Amino acid sequence: MDSKKGRVCVTGGTGYVASWLVMRLLQNGYSVNTTVRTDHPDISYLKNLPNAPERLQIFNANLDKPETFTPAVKDCVGVFHLAHPMEWNENETEETKTKRAIGGLLGILQASLDSKTVKRFVYTSSASTVIFNASCKNLDTIDEESWTDFDFLRSLGLKGASYVITKTLAERTALEFSEKNGSSLEVVTLVPPFIHGPFLGDRCPNSVKASLALIFGDEEYYKYFARTSLVHVDDVARAHIHVFEYPKAKGRYICSAVGVTIDKLSEFLSTRYPEYRIPKPDSLKGIEPVEFSELSSRKLMETGFEFRCGLEEMFDGAIRSCKEKGLL
Repeated sequence: MDSKKGRVCVTGGTGYVASWLVMRLLQNGYSVNTTVRTDHPDISYLKNLPNAPERLQIFNANLDKPETFTPAVKDCVGVFHLAHPMEWNENETEETKTKRAIGGLLGILQASLDSKTVKRFVYTSSASTVIFNASCKNLDTIDEESWTDFDFLRSLGLKGASYVITKTLAERTALEFSEKNGSSLEVVTLVPPFIHGPFLGDRCPNSVKASLALIFGDEEYYKYFARTSLVHVDDVARAHIHVFEYPKAKGRYICSAVGVTIDKLSEFLSTRYPEYRIPKPDSLKGIEPVEFSELSSRKLMETGFEFRCGLEEMFDGAIRSCKEKGLL
């Protein structure tokens, strides 16, 4: 039975942010349809969420077959689209990844439009769609006007470039679909940087693993933290609900809480968690950095949204989850 707030759909429900969003939506009084891939090994943590037995329905769906999302979208008042191909290596071509991401997105957008009940579609983007822009390279702060430039991105030779490209193309596609269909379907996009904090599943999410690089000793990630931005997973989930409910929401919203340098991060972690061997700032000076401008969340905060969590909550929550799952 649907709650008074109505039923919403969350795609990619086993993902880091999606699972947390499902939990928060249930807590906020929504009924939720969520989609999972048929090959996902364990979804018990979704079924065991508070209020799940009464108000959560789980559907099998795959981006390769966009029509499989239609049953999950039916009768919903809103859709949160978080499912995205997460293949970071080069086993698949960029063209294949893009076709899957865009094809799946357009299918879900069309199903939302055809439903006649979905009024707002929230697409979860990524700061990677904003930060790789040569014209913004020397700016202290960048906002939603910046878009990643593919030629500049490719010139950096970074791992995962095809993911960034498909994510950028997908966000542009979602916004263009909204423009073509006017008030029939409102599309809003949320743009978070590295998402950090506790997690529900048994595996450590990639963004959490990267954010814990100085604790895990994963040197391949160090260069990305020369100067970067972070946000707590709960703030991201709350921001999704906020832009869904905020009547005047329109376009893109950067959702970034804290800007930090690797030196400051090293000092913070060494002080707060002395039990771990954190690399000292001097030992990090030889790293060739990939520096990012700080991200401005002014547009989001002007709607009345407030961030509740800082570095302390992010790292305390992430470390606690890792210990509970035997990962640390």
